[in-house]
Amino acid sequence: MTPGSRPPLLRPVLCACAAGALWLLVAVFSAGGLASCSDFNRALKSDSVEFKMAVADTLFHKAKYDRAIPLLEELIILRRADADCERWAYLRAKSYFLMKDYTMAAYYFENFVKTFPSSRYTEECAFLNAFCYFKNSPNYELDQADTRTALNELQLFMVRYPATSLKDSCNSLIDQLRLKLEVKAYHGAEQYYHMRNYQGAGVAFREFLRQYPNSRFREDAMMRVLRADYALAMNSVENRKVERLQEAIRSYRNFADAYPQGVELEDAKRLHKDLTAELEEAQQKP
Repeated sequence: MTPGSRPPLLRPVLCACAAGALWLLVAVFSAGGLASCSDFNRALKSDSVEFKMAVADTLFHKAKYDRAIPLLEELIILRRADADCERWAYLRAKSYFLMKDYTMAAYYFENFVKTFPSSRYTEECAFLNAFCYFKNSPNYELDQADTRTALNELQLFMVRYPATSLKDSCNSLIDQLRLKLEVKAYHGAEQYYHMRNYQGAGVAFREFLRQYPNSRFREDAMMRVLRADYALAMNSVENRKVERLQEAIRSYRNFADAYPQGVELEDAKRLHKDLTAELEEAQQKP
């Protein structure tokens, strides 16, 4: 037998002890879980508001929100005029939020703000209502209804609470939402260009520049306007050709004035040269 090793006869005893300890731990935790379930079931059937309150509080603080919610809803219905109803309504909304059910959470946060406008929880609920829409805001490729709602709710929150400590958080969220809408608008205009619908692309990129004059995509968008106008003018029917060539030349000048050192300026100059030559030829025709 090597130094420090246990006698062979002791090993089964130690294994049995370890197994017993493990089963004891399992039994303790299982008993805790069963007690919790038992309290929940008894609270659902109980007529005691105090017992329902105690169990709901315990479940909420143990992060068992799906069990806390039915009790909180019962309490709100049973004692709607009670002073504690405000807190129950807050915990219900917060339970949905912590379960990451942002659609239901937004509904109950908004309801709370309308029902308890002077509550100590109202500012937090108004912010979390907007934040739920932020969390539900999808990738830019999808419908952006929740993105726009989140923007509106955050801006409304800052109007209602101008001295809020959450101002920096609101501004950061607003910037992220605006960027998502900006990217969607840019890619929407780009789709027209890739489909060779140059008239639609020109309109869409001009609208993009109007809505987002300080966009990081501004230089590229202005160049896309020029390219779209160039393609439309060079392939235009004769009775619209002069007008469209002149419009494309204006687009070149806008780009060159805005980005005299632009990375695509040489390409823009080549397009301008072609446009000028084509215009001269078109104006000479009877």
